[in-house]
Amino acid sequence: MSENKDLQVAEPATSVEGVKYVYDFTEGNKELKDLLGGKGANLAEMTNLGLPVPPGFTITTEACKVYLDSGEEPAALRDEVSAHLAALEEQMGKKLGQPDNPLLVSVRSGAKFSMPGMMDTVLNIGLSDKSVQGLAEQAGDARFAWDSYRRLIQMFGKTVLGVDGDLFEDALEAAKAAKQVTVDTELEAADLKKLVTRFKKIVKTEAGRDFPQDPREQMDLAVKAVFDSWNGDRAKLYRRQERIPGDLGTAVNICSMVFGNLGPDSGTGVAFTRDPASGHQGVYGDYLQNAQGEDVVAGIRNTVPLAELEQIDKKSYDQLMQIMETLENHYKDLCDIEFTIERGQLWMLQTRVGKRTAGAAFRIATQLVDQGLIDETEALQRVTGAQLAQLMFPRFDEDAKVEKVGRGIAASPGAAVGKAVFDSYTAVKWSRSGEKVILVRRETNPDDLDGMIAAQGILTSRGGKTSHAAVVARGMGKTCVCGAEELEVDTKRRRMTVPGGHVVEEGDVISIDGSSGKVYLGEVPVVPSPVVEYFEGRMHAGADDADELVEAVHRIMAFADRKRRLRVRANADNAEDALRARRFGAQGIGLCRTEHMFLGDRRELVERLILADTQEEREESLKQLLPLQKKDFVELFEAMDGLPVTVRLLDPPLHEFLPDITELSVRVALAESRQESHENDLRLLQAVHRLHEQNPMLGLRGVRLGLVIPGLFTMQVRAIAEAAAERRNAKGDPRAEIMIPLVGTVQELEIVRDEADQVIAEVEAATGVELKLAIGTMIELPRAALTAGQIAEAAEFFSFGTNDLTQTVWGFSRDDVEASFFTAYLEKGIFGVSPFETIDRDGVGSLVRSAAEAGRRTRPDLKLGVCGEHGGDPESVHFFHEVGLDYVSCSPFRIPVARLEAGRAATQSTGSDHR
Repeated sequence: MSENKDLQVAEPATSVEGVKYVYDFTEGNKELKDLLGGKGANLAEMTNLGLPVPPGFTITTEACKVYLDSGEEPAALRDEVSAHLAALEEQMGKKLGQPDNPLLVSVRSGAKFSMPGMMDTVLNIGLSDKSVQGLAEQAGDARFAWDSYRRLIQMFGKTVLGVDGDLFEDALEAAKAAKQVTVDTELEAADLKKLVTRFKKIVKTEAGRDFPQDPREQMDLAVKAVFDSWNGDRAKLYRRQERIPGDLGTAVNICSMVFGNLGPDSGTGVAFTRDPASGHQGVYGDYLQNAQGEDVVAGIRNTVPLAELEQIDKKSYDQLMQIMETLENHYKDLCDIEFTIERGQLWMLQTRVGKRTAGAAFRIATQLVDQGLIDETEALQRVTGAQLAQLMFPRFDEDAKVEKVGRGIAASPGAAVGKAVFDSYTAVKWSRSGEKVILVRRETNPDDLDGMIAAQGILTSRGGKTSHAAVVARGMGKTCVCGAEELEVDTKRRRMTVPGGHVVEEGDVISIDGSSGKVYLGEVPVVPSPVVEYFEGRMHAGADDADELVEAVHRIMAFADRKRRLRVRANADNAEDALRARRFGAQGIGLCRTEHMFLGDRRELVERLILADTQEEREESLKQLLPLQKKDFVELFEAMDGLPVTVRLLDPPLHEFLPDITELSVRVALAESRQESHENDLRLLQAVHRLHEQNPMLGLRGVRLGLVIPGLFTMQVRAIAEAAAERRNAKGDPRAEIMIPLVGTVQELEIVRDEADQVIAEVEAATGVELKLAIGTMIELPRAALTAGQIAEAAEFFSFGTNDLTQTVWGFSRDDVEASFFTAYLEKGIFGVSPFETIDRDGVGSLVRSAAEAGRRTRPDLKLGVCGEHGGDPESVHFFHEVGLDYVSCSPFRIPVARLEAGRAATQSTGSDHR
């Protein structure tokens, strides 16, 4: 039905400004994705390669942007389209929709980044009551002509006129039932002709107008529909999910039709040059005889494996195999191909760099290096940290039968199964008895830490990705689902009610998926990750039994480590986490949170210290705390021997170390009613009232606590110094760094630094060991960032605490906002992604950049790092590389991700494909 002659393109009209809005397939190439969209650029590229592409032209994304901004198409667009359409008609020897020998075209969307199925397409444009007869005569097949016409009305009615697609499907089903057949290919020409009449009535009733008989009107309306589909609900949702910018617009491709529904010697299919699931080479894809492209996508009929095409049409199969090899060698990557065979003639309708699983991405990247198609630098651009994270966590068996009962925020990846428990004590008790448990809470707090450690996973009905549960879980590599609001958690009655009224009692088994946020009843089998076993040293790349995926990951990580400039440290608070981090490739500890060392048995000592009325009481508490702190640091320095360890002095909101005011009030009231002695509780209650804060996160914490409670910070500095001296005397190489938290002015830092220097000098004199302990600060307040040049006079290093910096820049309470309104902000497009998840480059990032520059102007050798949650976020790592930081610090299980992204950042190429 189509001929491939040389196309003489008429000189297109242009706007007053000289902007060109339409390009013939012979004019573009694959580098013009911004302008022609991915589909148009690749159709042009295949045309340039001499592959059999039906002739056509592309309306640019610039035309779409004008339309979306103004509501009207560019003034010059109609004339440009007319010129290209006239040239196409001349080449094909037929005119659009003419009665006796009609040219038919498809109108397809095509954005820069692949958005499969998210925007609109209309096939068979140009058919009408008159031209359908000409098509039947032209093809010698009346059934084919009426089948193509009913498809046009169905697609046009739904896509362009907004008619409910189910009405057409119901009519089609009724026609098949009347004929007593099960598939549409068994309907004859007369049946399809009646169906066309029915479809046109549906359009008239539902759209309030007749189906347009003018072929140019059909085409123009279809183009506008494709433009409009860029802002359709499904397209916007997909863009948010894939982080595709909303201002790119879509191109529109107008292509002469080729027909796969012309009989058994025709068909349509999809092919992959490699298996997108595994990455293995072979023949992968599907083929459907006597069909058009949407039949394959919609699953209307069962396809056959692509390999069977060799028996059906060997000539086309052999040609397709040659083209697939040509395309993969040309694009140097896995290609996803759509094709149609029209009466034995193969036509290429689309190619793109194919989406793939995380495992396939790593395998394919190393395969292409081995084939000499790409180098190691390009291999790094073919994988992502997000893909590596997917490979690292255990996952549920997708083939298992499951009962989903809820969904929350996917806070920390992994698959966890256990008995539901509703408090920390029970979690620890049952765990020690050999039970696997899931800790279920409305939200967690520091008192739940033991239970979180004991549990397989954590499920909360409140909170977001930066809630306490989420942050701690990620630090421990623990599966966590937060903010599952549809689950009603009743901790007092020790039960959880799920939608539908089913009650999960304590002891009932549940499963949570930290990668999707889904919650299931019962036990869902999990599949372990060999990649984690590799990072932990339990599986060795190069061994005979090594997993092929592990080999690929090992090689990619080696590439990344050779290329990266950023060093990667760990957020770790104890020796166990430090050793795990070291196995995962950490180059030190960037954040040791000492407040985590004071929970459990030591909390009472800290409480006594804070509430002490006399110097004697305060000194007694400090005296008891000092050896405990020293022991912590000795173990930590031993685990990280030879690598830097940045210890942050105590930085909890004050209320975390004080008794609960309500509970204490009840205790005092009960004692009074019973006329029992309660002097201690009453004194404690008065002190708690005195120290109570409305907003503890912005209250007495960090450096402020160290300045208000004499001796607290000096005790910690002494513990650090004595531990370092002891380790050095044991022939170790401790490299401690002391970090002062929540500094807002250089005067705060100077006071604490003077006290610290004095303590260090005392320890040096007492031990005879020279200690070189760097002293620096966290930059986590806007004022600190804005006065970084002054603060650098007293700081040897900065570590950006981007969690609190984000909170204070935005004015967000991170414990509240994600669950309350972030979903609405994401849906409305105010956020592309949570600023607590990925660094806000324009706001928070701007402060980081300016503070880094100001700090280094004052102190050129100032060491710069980041220790907020952003340190393990792939996109944020690229920003920190650009800004010139020395290192990022993240939870142990995010270290491989940060290492990989640091390598990618150092070799970033602007031409990398979005996947």
